[in-house]
Amino acid sequence: MNVVWFDSLGLEDRATAGGKGASLGELRRASVEVPPGFVVTTAAFRRFVRDSAAASRDAVEAATVPADIARDVVDGYARLCADACSDSLPVAVRSSATAEDGAGASFAGLQDTFLWIRGPLNVLEALRRCWASLYSEPAIAYRRRLDLEEDGAAMGVVVQQMVEPRSAGVMFTRSPISGDTSVVVISSSWGLGSSVVGGEVTPDEFVVNKITGVVQRSTVSCKEIRHVPNETGSGTRIESVSPDLQTKASLGPQELRELCDVARRIEKHYGCAQDIEWAIDVLGKVFVLQSRPETVWNLRDRDRSQSEVAMPKEKPFDHVVTFFSPRKK
Repeated sequence: MNVVWFDSLGLEDRATAGGKGASLGELRRASVEVPPGFVVTTAAFRRFVRDSAAASRDAVEAATVPADIARDVVDGYARLCADACSDSLPVAVRSSATAEDGAGASFAGLQDTFLWIRGPLNVLEALRRCWASLYSEPAIAYRRRLDLEEDGAAMGVVVQQMVEPRSAGVMFTRSPISGDTSVVVISSSWGLGSSVVGGEVTPDEFVVNKITGVVQRSTVSCKEIRHVPNETGSGTRIESVSPDLQTKASLGPQELRELCDVARRIEKHYGCAQDIEWAIDVLGKVFVLQSRPETVWNLRDRDRSQSEVAMPKEKPFDHVVTFFSPRKK
C-alpha cells in the first residue's frame, strides 16, 4: 500500500508510517484535533529505492517516483483539496523515518520538512526531497551515534493540511530545564511555528501548573519577525512583525488553559512526558501538529534507573551493606 490515511494509523504502525505518521494517527485515535492528512508509506519508499537503485541523497533527489506511487500521492492530495473545497490546498510535507520520534531518539531537525506546499507536482518534489533527507550527513551520523542499523532505516512521508496560524510553537509536559513533571512549558510566537523550532525568534515562554492551570511564570519576548505563507506560490517567507505586536503576548489566558489541557490529555494517553508542536489558527482553534516523547529527561531517568538496579552479591548481607554505604557524588 502506497498511501495510508491518519485515521487508519496508530503507534503500532511505526514500521509502515514512520514515527511522525504513526503518532499523528495515534493522536486522532485519542480525539486530539489534528489537521487531516495521509502518509506515503515506507513500503513505497523501499520500492522507490529498489527500482531506482538510489541509495544516496543526490541519487534519490534525481530519481523518478514510480507511476503508481505518484498517482496515489496525487489522488490523496486531490482528496484533501476536495474535502477543504480548495483547488490548491497548502500542505506540509514532512519526513517520518521509522527510527525517529521514539523515547530514545527524536531526529528533530535532521530530516526535511516542507511547509505550505501547493499543487501536485510540488508535493511530489517535496516527497522526493524528504526521502532523500534520510541520507543526509547529519541523519546518517546520528544513526551511527545511536548504533541504529543503516539497512533497516526507512522513510515514511506525512502529507498534511496546513493550518494558517495566528500563533504557534512547542510545549513540553515536563520542564526541559529542570525536569519538573508538575508543569507544562509553552514556547510561542506569531505566525508559523517554524520560526520557534528553527531558533530564528526568541519566543514567549509560559510555565503553567499542570494540575491547577495557574501560570507560574510568564516571559514575553520581543518578536521582530514571523514566518508566514508565501502568497505567490509554495513555501514560506519571513516578514516583520508590526511594532504593536512585537512585545505583546502571543497567547492569552484562555489559550494557555486550552493548551495545558491538551498537553495533559496527550501525556495521559501516551503515558510519558511529551514534546508537542501546536498551532492556533486565526479563528482561535487549537491544533496539534506533532507529539513525540520528550527525550532528554527520559534518557536521564532510564540511565538512572539502570544504574540503581542492584547487582547480585555473593552474600545476602552484602546488599544491606551496599544500601547503607555512602553514595559517591
